[in-house]
Amino acid sequence: MPKACDLKRGMVVEIAGAPHAVKQLEAKSPSSRGAATLYKVRFTNLLTGQKLDESYKGDDMLREADCQRVGVQFSYQDGDTFYFMNSEDFTQYGLNREELEGLLEYITDGLEGIVALVSDGNILGLELPQSVNLEIVETAPGIKGATATGRTKLAKLSSGLEVQVPEYLGPGEVIKVNTVTGKFMSRA
Repeated sequence: MPKACDLKRGMVVEIAGAPHAVKQLEAKSPSSRGAATLYKVRFTNLLTGQKLDESYKGDDMLREADCQRVGVQFSYQDGDTFYFMNSEDFTQYGLNREELEGLLEYITDGLEGIVALVSDGNILGLELPQSVNLEIVETAPGIKGATATGRTKLAKLSSGLEVQVPEYLGPGEVIKVNTVTGKFMSRA
């Protein structure tokens, strides 16, 4: 049983009998002496997709949800359904476009490092790797000697995602994008 102070993004806990994944976590330290640190947590219900905001003190106990973490790989798309294959026993799991909202921009063919949350043979949700490599398909041409400035420009990536990148990058280059913040990290 994890304490509220031990929660991390992506953990799955049980609230009111339903599995909830931690999406955002914020610690607030009050300025008065003796006051306990408060943890504001945004959960997503893995069965319904609803968001839930809760506040906890650091020593509040939460119940861990009964689900397995399984390594999967993106296989293919059929209409609005995306199929992922279990890396160990080759079981296929299908998720529709609505269930993958906010994740589709990072999923590419053969992407590895994806973790599926599975309970009773049903997939509840996905956890993407911390970063993914995507190719720039459309942006303004690179400017020679622009490495010294911190200016950025908008770039469209192969998955359709648009991010701000440094001026010196051009079309055809592969970059690393953070899947949590959706921001440029570095060249791949």
